Amino acid sequence: NGHLTFDAPWSSFTPQRFPIHGSRDIIAPFWTDLDNRQNGQISYNQYTSGSVLRQATQDINQYFPGLNFNADWVFVATWYQVAYFSASGAVTQAVLISGGQYSFVMTNYGEIAFTQQSVQAGYDTVQSTHHFSIPGSFSQNATGEFSNFRLSSNVHVPGRWAFRTDRGSRGPLYPTSGTVSSAVDDGSSPQITLLRPFFYFGRTYNSIYVSHYCPSCADLWRPTFISADELRYNSLNNTEHSGKTYCS
Repeated sequence: NGHLTFDAPWSSFTPQRFPIHGSRDIIAPFWTDLDNRQNGQISYNQYTSGSVLRQATQDINQYFPGLNFNADWVFVATWYQVAYFSASGAVTQAVLISGGQYSFVMTNYGEIAFTQQSVQAGYDTVQSTHHFSIPGSFSQNATGEFSNFRLSSNVHVPGRWAFRTDRGSRGPLYPTSGTVSSAVDDGSSPQITLLRPFFYFGRTYNSIYVSHYCPSCADLWRPTFISADELRYNSLNNTEHSGKTYCS
């Protein structure tokens, strides 16, 4: 939920800290438990001409000077006001940009409602040969009014992070229009054929999946909450609660 994968769909709604040292490439603008059945929509679009390519060309040449870059393809995935599981949500984007031998990933952040859920943002590759965790991941500063994702940047544009991946509009958001991923899709969009190959740290991909809520996964795990009184009672009686989440 809130991530992109290339070889196959992946509906994991529990974020893992980067580096994972796993077997998949992943781009995670906002990996947490999201539920687009509650609110918001998830959309994606590809561009091979027009104003979005001009914007991408301008942005990349500003952030990575000296490349004389010219974008010929842009893929934009938007999670627009998508709810956290049983709560309000956030506005996030992943933007993939290619031109010639160069490829880039941008993550954009709009309003991000507060949640106590963990969030991982950044990217990770097979066996974590390349990885980056955006500051604020797995912290209390990930969401809310003072979200570090929304207020910080590595390219001097608050709410935007940009990375070159081929080797080792107004505000930060690109246009949010495009094919809407159905809320009834089980954990992921259908396979999306990319209009241009995307180079991701030594590998080339021709398709992508946009993740979201997974109904068939939802019943596999649910936290069990125990009151503070019960916790104190069980502690006094040495009662173990393996696999349960405690809260007051």
